[in-house]
Amino acid sequence: MRRLLDAQVTAWNHGDLEGFMRATGSRTRSPSTRRNVSHGWQVTLDRYRKRYQSDGREMGTLVFDLHDVTLPARGQALVRGGWSLKLKDGEPRGLFTLWLRWFPDAGWRVVHDQSSAAA
Repeated sequence: MRRLLDAQVTAWNHGDLEGFMRATGSRTRSPSTRRNVSHGWQVTLDRYRKRYQSDGREMGTLVFDLHDVTLPARGQALVRGGWSLKLKDGEPRGLFTLWLRWFPDAGWRVVHDQSSAAA
């Protein structure tokens, strides 16, 4: 599970949004993936591209700070933590809650992501 989150941070910090999204959904690019009010893997990827890669925008350096991991059932994990982005013009931050599921042929995958930005 920690490897999955570390892989997301590494992919983001290398400007690889598809690598970052590889952790999201099941083995496929599921249209049922939910992120904030976005629904669908491709919709989420497109939103990230528009916000962080279009018109010379900066992706920044992503950092996760894990607060709590709960294993409510076999093959499921609830992960709560904080995120921050180090940008040239500031450091947005917020909280996240992830629901992860274990897939025998794909390992841990994020099936639900509830993230918020600090005011």
